[in-house]
Amino acid sequence: MIRRRTMLGAAALAAACPLARPARAAAWPDRPVRLVVPYPPGGSTDVIARLYAERLGALLGQPVVVENKPGASGNIGTDAVAKASADGSTIGVANVSGLVINPFLFDSMPFDPMRDLKTLGMVYEMPNVAVVAAGRSPAKTLAEFIDWARARPGGVTYGSTGIGQTTHLSSALLFGRTQVEATHVPYRGAAQTIPALLAGDVDFTLDNLASYVPLIKEGRIRALAVTSAERWPTLPEVPTMAEAGLADFVVTVWGTFIAPAGTPRPVVERLNAAMREVAADPAFRQRLLEGGALALSSSPEDAAARAERERPMWRELVRSSGAKAG
Repeated sequence: MIRRRTMLGAAALAAACPLARPARAAAWPDRPVRLVVPYPPGGSTDVIARLYAERLGALLGQPVVVENKPGASGNIGTDAVAKASADGSTIGVANVSGLVINPFLFDSMPFDPMRDLKTLGMVYEMPNVAVVAAGRSPAKTLAEFIDWARARPGGVTYGSTGIGQTTHLSSALLFGRTQVEATHVPYRGAAQTIPALLAGDVDFTLDNLASYVPLIKEGRIRALAVTSAERWPTLPEVPTMAEAGLADFVVTVWGTFIAPAGTPRPVVERLNAAMREVAADPAFRQRLLEGGALALSSSPEDAAARAERERPMWRELVRSSGAKAG
């Protein structure tokens, strides 16, 4: 039931050389396009990718077929995209973890995000949300939770969607700044973290907003603060971190579509144009907004520039948290 709620919440969001095959690039797409999601079904990235895939298929005249290839914090699926034929037949979705964080988290990577992948344009952005189980935690605000956590012998436990994920790093930042003793309990995704929180196995999580919207609205989970710069439009009662007492705490999770490096420019441009058309549709934007995500669009170059711009911040968060994966 929890997994279904998570999926519904997110759903409310809702090796060819280009010069060697110019005719194929010009006719693209002449067959279904594979869209690799490097995470399990049901999470926010997966459902957003599926919403885009449905719209993109209609605009491109060929089905865009989603294929989930989870594992290694997104590296397995993203590596499959990096090593696919660069003819437009395979694209993928990558978030800030796969493109920016993982190179600092892993001792070695099967691909180089900057060398082996081509960003196609921004797709979405969402904040994390600090939450507790309404039936188990006495805290009504972030300040109350911090005071309660400091007073507990042995501190508190917090769940995340995995070592080195944004949910882990942003939580480590929160507890480090507030000097709260906290034990990290990693899970495989929100479908596991949410039941653990409701059951009292962990006291707190700072997770992607999209996975928690339905349970927040039902009152089963209490939102203490969002990590966006402004309050989320569909949850106006939930303060920002700054309003809750933590200045300079803006952490957002974003995603971009990607393709193998060397994908022909005409293919990249057509994909980018279709992505922009989808993101500009008011009904589509509202669907994502109600589910906890903001539809984005950008040039391929702007997406790559954002990844590069955020590298120093995430490198420092990985270092200060002590996160390591393989």
